Amino acid sequence: MGLNDAPSAERVHIGFFGLRNAGKSSLVNAVTGQNLSLVSEIKGTTTDPVQKTMELLPIGPVVVIDTPGTDDEGSLGEMRVARARRMLDKTDIAVLVADASLGITTGDRELIDAFKAASVPFVIAFNKCDLLGNIPEHAENEIYVSALRGTNVYELKELIGKTAGIKTEEKRLIGDLISPKDVVVLVTPIDAAAPKGRMILPQQQTIRDILDSDAINVVVKETELADALGMLGNRVKMVVTDSQVFGKVSRETPENITLTSFSILFARYKGELREAVKGAATLKKLRDGDKVLISEGCTHHRQCGDIGTVKLPNWILGYTGKKIEFGFTSGGSFPDDLSEYALVVHCGACMLNEREMRSRIEKAGRAGVPITNYGMTIAMIHGILRRSLSPFPELVSEFFGD
Repeated sequence: MGLNDAPSAERVHIGFFGLRNAGKSSLVNAVTGQNLSLVSEIKGTTTDPVQKTMELLPIGPVVVIDTPGTDDEGSLGEMRVARARRMLDKTDIAVLVADASLGITTGDRELIDAFKAASVPFVIAFNKCDLLGNIPEHAENEIYVSALRGTNVYELKELIGKTAGIKTEEKRLIGDLISPKDVVVLVTPIDAAAPKGRMILPQQQTIRDILDSDAINVVVKETELADALGMLGNRVKMVVTDSQVFGKVSRETPENITLTSFSILFARYKGELREAVKGAATLKKLRDGDKVLISEGCTHHRQCGDIGTVKLPNWILGYTGKKIEFGFTSGGSFPDDLSEYALVVHCGACMLNEREMRSRIEKAGRAGVPITNYGMTIAMIHGILRRSLSPFPELVSEFFGD
């Protein structure tokens, strides 16, 4: 990702699905104007999902996903099909590529059912229309195209844009919680896990949203927080901290200053804040032998003091006093079956788009497993959950009765 590029998680994800040899990869190449995917006459040329970030008018910044054919065979083919279907979890709009000479097959209908079950808007692109004598009547979400001839490729992009829709409500990370000229202090530890020479994505996005709000950023490490607050006095409206130093920051931040964390802001931005609050309360109910899944949306290199695999498990063990077992996932890996877990603790999901995070929340809901995030968990452990939710008085009233 370049310095001026939109983060992948903020882009519309367009997934191309279909059976082998329907021409998915050829159509992806035609739509993107690039040789993004390998193409051949051999069935199953695309063996793994291929993702490409780009600008696609009229939508804007997008991620285009080319998937393996969902009719692949054999044990290896089944794994490819599973990967293709997993891409649906992050897909904002699906393009079903069907062979125009065959029409809608049973396999295509299964995909349509999957789109509907996941509430993913979709269009049907009948590829290879150059093999037909006449173009049949078709529905509004259907179009006949030829990747080989370039027929109706522009019109397909227009249809994708129309189906994706235009979001009229702009979501804010922090901007709706502050006013112009407000001073917001961001606490960002620089430890062994911090990337060299740059801020991590949640910090970058929060800084930008504060600037877009005509407010004032002050960024400090946790070791300089007390000095910064002393210099700024009563001008500070809010302190936003990295969750792993929640305890120290809470002790040093006066009660009259609103306090929350990057992780809690992202819980609202990417998923369901209310569900995360409810999930945090489960910590008190954990018993010996319960299993907790700790899941991260990225795949950063693990350090000896890693928050997900070291600090959080130790904090949870210390808080509950129980013999808890832990499971760990990272990146795009997330179990379809969560029934073995008593609780899921997820990161802030800055690297996942909203649909993928909501998909994970829904999987937990179907399994009857509470889900929360790092910030909520750490705030609960330190006894400051109520205070950390102070930017959201309706939740404070709902869960704490005041």
